[in-house]
Amino acid sequence: MDKKILVIDDDEKLGSLLEEYLQGFGYSVIKATHPVDGLKKVEEQNPDLIILDVMMPDMDGFEVCRRIRSDHSTPVIMLTARGEVTDRIVGLELGADDYLPKPFEPRELVARIQSIFRRSGSKSVTNHYDYGGLSVDFASHQVTMDGNGIELTTAEFELLTLFIKSAGKVLDRDTILNELRGFDWESFNRSIDVLISRLRQKLGDDPKNPRFIKTMWGSGYKFIGEEV
Repeated sequence: MDKKILVIDDDEKLGSLLEEYLQGFGYSVIKATHPVDGLKKVEEQNPDLIILDVMMPDMDGFEVCRRIRSDHSTPVIMLTARGEVTDRIVGLELGADDYLPKPFEPRELVARIQSIFRRSGSKSVTNHYDYGGLSVDFASHQVTMDGNGIELTTAEFELLTLFIKSAGKVLDRDTILNELRGFDWESFNRSIDVLISRLRQKLGDDPKNPRFIKTMWGSGYKFIGEEV
């Protein structure tokens, strides 16, 4: 079955161009030119990935992303005509999986989409881990804390996977950047810190008294969860 991609962008010309281009790669494309219509289509169409413009009328893309993240873990790629680092940080903090400044090459967008789909479909050799309250099922991509489900974005799940696979080892930023290649982290290092902060928050992990992710000052981060 074709992957469904929802494009939420008030630029009708760009939307049509993306629709034609993405269909050429076998994707089914749904379009929305207004944020409210886009949010409605998220519920009705259950897309596999969302391409979301930041600059839109009545409601900007940041607010749309926040509302999507309140109920869904669907991968989100944000587009913006503004390439400031601050905007990218805000997008990542709200749960975006990737960020692409306009103008962009359509092929680069496709590469980002393909990378996200590859990662979301990957599985580890060991399918299930338990760490005293934290349960991770790689086969179903489900994460629970004390029996309650946690919605992680693709990037957050990939980061947690990397930590679990490297349990007990110190991972510096360069290692994390290299392992998460395919996401546009390399353009601004602080994005890794934002991503780790987001993951910690969802896991309820206090950086000052960590159960899972420990900051190794001057070195990087280490997963310290004890498997049960």
